[in-house]
Amino acid sequence: MKSLRNSVQLIGRLGKDPEVKVYGEKKKASFSIATTDSYKNAKGEKVEDMQWHNIVIWGSLAGVAEKYLKKGQEVCVEGKLVHRNYETTEGEKRYVTEINVNDLLMLSGK
Repeated sequence: MKSLRNSVQLIGRLGKDPEVKVYGEKKKASFSIATTDSYKNAKGEKVEDMQWHNIVIWGSLAGVAEKYLKKGQEVCVEGKLVHRNYETTEGEKRYVTEINVNDLLMLSGK
């Protein structure tokens, strides 16, 4: 059984085409996906909640993302949650949360 520690699965739509960079012989694809939930509030009104998630894919799977994924397409991703921080050139500290993808499933050709 694969580890359930720090395991994330999401189904959502791409907010933009993947941005691909090459580091030596490793390829990295990054993009964001939107997930939506809906529920009824206390007044009985339907409320939709949209969340955006930063997605990062490395290696040969990044090549698949580069070739086949486009803005608006629905995908399922499985990976782990990664928190990191960096400092801007102005000395400001920034914090980023990403899903580092292990597996990708294309659900639509939109």
